[in-house]
Amino acid sequence: MNPHEHAPAAPADPFAHLVYFEPRIAGNTGSAIRLAAVTGARLHLVEPLGFDLEESKLRRAGLDYHDLAVLSVHRDFDAAMDALPGRRVYAFEVGATTSYTDVAYRHGDVLLFGPEPTGLPPEVLDHPRITQRVVLPMLTGRRSLNLTNAASIATYEAWRQLGFEGA
Repeated sequence: MNPHEHAPAAPADPFAHLVYFEPRIAGNTGSAIRLAAVTGARLHLVEPLGFDLEESKLRRAGLDYHDLAVLSVHRDFDAAMDALPGRRVYAFEVGATTSYTDVAYRHGDVLLFGPEPTGLPPEVLDHPRITQRVVLPMLTGRRSLNLTNAASIATYEAWRQLGFEGA
């Protein structure tokens, strides 16, 4: 029996687009699939991926939420941006000076995250489609959060600001 047999479909027009640039860890991406399923955000993966989409760690981390999430895979960053025309793009990176809580999120915004452990490369951070670089504040001397933990914090802040659309 499908545990989601009576669950509503993912929204056709999601409140946010979560983009993972060249993700390398299957478990993080599986958790992102689950995040997308429970919030209604749409997940976009930019190739190359550091794992096979059929990998067991990806399936295990996403539990049985794969059928409730909308997932797109793009050949490169430009293809991902072409699929999201006119959207504001927030690049999350540790060197930014604007806090993610200082952004007034709008329906359809893009939340962009780089791979562990390197983050987004300069050519993506300098891309003309980037609206703003934002940071999740941390204590001095800490390098970074787990990728999907960071994405969850940002996704829920955007969703909160939008009144938890669809919840």
